[in-house]
Amino acid sequence: MKKILQTVAVMGAGALVLSGCASGGNEGGGGATGDAVTIGTTEVVTSLDPAGAYDNGSYQVMINVYPFLMSNPVGESTVAPDIAESAEFTSPTQYTVKLKEGLTFANGNDLTSSDVKFSFDRQIAIADPNGPSSLLANLESVEAPDDLTVVFNLLAENDQTFPQVLSSPVGPIVDEDSFPADKVASDDDIVKANPFAGPYSITKYDKGNLIAYSAFKDYQGLWGTAKSESVNQKYFATESNLSQAIETKAVDVAFRSLSATDVEKFEKTDGLQVIKGPGGEIRYLVFNFNSMPFGATTADADPAKALAVRQAIADLIDREKISTQVFKGTYTPLYSFIPEGLLGANTALEGLYGDGKGGPDAKRAKERLAAAGIATPVKFPLQYAGERYGAATAEEYAQIKSQLETDGLFEVDLQSTEWGQFTKDRVEDIYPVHQLGWFPDYSDPDNYLTPFFSPGNFLENRYENPEITALIDQQRITSDDAERAKLLEEIQDKLAVELSTLPMLQGAQVAVAVDGVEGVTLDASFKLRFGLITK
Repeated sequence: MKKILQTVAVMGAGALVLSGCASGGNEGGGGATGDAVTIGTTEVVTSLDPAGAYDNGSYQVMINVYPFLMSNPVGESTVAPDIAESAEFTSPTQYTVKLKEGLTFANGNDLTSSDVKFSFDRQIAIADPNGPSSLLANLESVEAPDDLTVVFNLLAENDQTFPQVLSSPVGPIVDEDSFPADKVASDDDIVKANPFAGPYSITKYDKGNLIAYSAFKDYQGLWGTAKSESVNQKYFATESNLSQAIETKAVDVAFRSLSATDVEKFEKTDGLQVIKGPGGEIRYLVFNFNSMPFGATTADADPAKALAVRQAIADLIDREKISTQVFKGTYTPLYSFIPEGLLGANTALEGLYGDGKGGPDAKRAKERLAAAGIATPVKFPLQYAGERYGAATAEEYAQIKSQLETDGLFEVDLQSTEWGQFTKDRVEDIYPVHQLGWFPDYSDPDNYLTPFFSPGNFLENRYENPEITALIDQQRITSDDAERAKLLEEIQDKLAVELSTLPMLQGAQVAVAVDGVEGVTLDASFKLRFGLITK
C-alpha cells in the first residue's frame, strides 16, 4: 500500500547555514597512513539495499555509491539534475526526466530508463517497514517510453516538492539485473553484483567494521569524478573509540558521532580542525497510541487519560537542563515540530506546557493528571537506543527519567535496546514510549511533518488526525511563503495539543578532520560527500 508523501519544497530553507566552517589548530597533519582517505563513524548500516533502509548510516553509504536523478549542489538547498540531463513538469501531474546518454553501472550494465522505473516500482512493491517507500505516496505510476525518458505520473497536482523526493533516500537508482523486484537484497549479494553508479563503488564490505570504496570513473553525475581514488570507512562501537582514533590520527575524518566534550576539546587541539554544518537533526519522544498508558489496546483504554499523560510528561521536561548539562549546548531546546531556521517554525510547546516559558512545572502536571482522574504514579517503560544516538543518550534519558519522576507522578522503567532489535520492536507496539532521532532528508519544513503525522507514517505509532492530514497536504502545494507559513504554524499548534511526539532538542552537524584534509563539506544535503575529500 502506498503510504505517505514526504515532500521537500525549499521555500524558507535559505535561513539555514549551507556550508561548513572549520576551527582548530593549524599545526600537525598526517592522518591515516596510505593514499586512501579514512573516515571514522559510529553510525550503523541497516542495509545496502535502498528499499530496505531508511536510516542515516545506510543513506550515508548510498549517496556515495548510487546515482540519483536529482541532488543538492554544494551550498544549495534546491536540487539540480544529477544523472539526469533535464527534469521538469510537463503537465500538472507529470514530471518528466531525461537521462544523460551513455550511463552505465560499475558492473558494465547499461543504466537506462528501465532501471529507473524498476527502482521506484520495487520500492512501492516491497514497501519494507524500515524502508523509505512512504515517500512515494503521491506517485501513481512510472513510464519509460524510451531508453532515456522517464515519466512520473503523480496523484496530486502541482506537487512542487517532488523533485526533491527524487534526491531523498527513496531516490537511488539500482540495476534491474542485480536486484530482486519483490524483496530486499542481501548486502553480500549487492556487493558481489557491483551494481553501483555513483561517485564510488564498494570493493570490500565487512559489516560493522569496514567499507572500502574505489572511485567509479564512468560516473556522469553532478559531483564529477571523485577527488580521491580510494576511501575507507571504519566503524567504531563507541564515541570514545572514534574520539581516540581521530585524536591519534588513525582516521582522517570523524563524522557522527562525537561527544560534546570531545568536540569542545578538539576545537583547541593543534593538528585537528572542527567542521560545523547546518542543523536540522532533532531528538524526540514517540508515544505509541496503542500501548502507552491508557492507549487504545490497553486494558484500561481511555483517550482522554492517554492525552493527559502525554501532556503531563510535556509539563515535566526540562530541555534547557538537558541541553547544558548533557550536551554542552551542541543541542539546543526545541519547542515545536519544525526546527528553528525553517519556514513556519514556531514555539507552540513553550506556552502550552510547564511554566509557560520553556521550563518544567510539576504542579501543573499533577493538576493535569488529577483532573483526568489518573492515580499516580503512572507506570510505563521508556525505551532508548544508546548505541544509535550516542554515549550521552544514557545520561540524557537518566535525566528524563528523573524529571518525569518528580513528586512521584510517574514511575519510569528505563530500558536500552540494541538498534537492530529496536527498529523491529518499535513498529510492533512493544514500546509505549520511546526515543527517536531524525536526520532530515532535505531542508524543508514538510520533512518534519509528513513523515511523522500523515497516514502510514514511518513512526507507525497508530496516530492519525484527518484535519491535520488535510492541512499538511494543503501546505505542500502552497507556493506563497506567507500563506504556507500560516498553514505550517497552524499545523504545529494543533500537534502541540495532541502530542503524537514530543520534540526535545535540535542539533548541528559536526565533523573533525586532521589538518591537511580538505573538502569536508557539511551542507544542505546533511550528508558527507566522500568524492570532495582530499588529503
